[in-house]
Amino acid sequence: MLDTTTPGGRLVFHVFAAPAEFIRVLIVQGTNEGLEVARVRRARPPAMTEEQIRHARDLLTRPGNTVTSIAKLLGVSRHTFYKYVSELQGGRAALIETAGVPALPRPAQSAE
Repeated sequence: MLDTTTPGGRLVFHVFAAPAEFIRVLIVQGTNEGLEVARVRRARPPAMTEEQIRHARDLLTRPGNTVTSIAKLLGVSRHTFYKYVSELQGGRAALIETAGVPALPRPAQSAE
């Protein structure tokens, strides 16, 4: 048994406690570094590359293509498509005009 009421007992206690505390700090530090590395490794890559985004914008300027068909072609959801092609918030006509292509007039609605 260790008597910590004497100066020698306190010295022995501190001699044993110091390396244990040092090892504990090293374990906590290593654990935190490992958790950070795991967070970085699990980060998801972008769903669409810059090339896919350019291709999508090009396809959108063509009148026969829909957002759904382009998203299927690129293998992404419509939500992801809208997220990466942010200029669609202004509508397809705004995208076509920013691409330098004049927007086609909409057909007149019949009053039947």
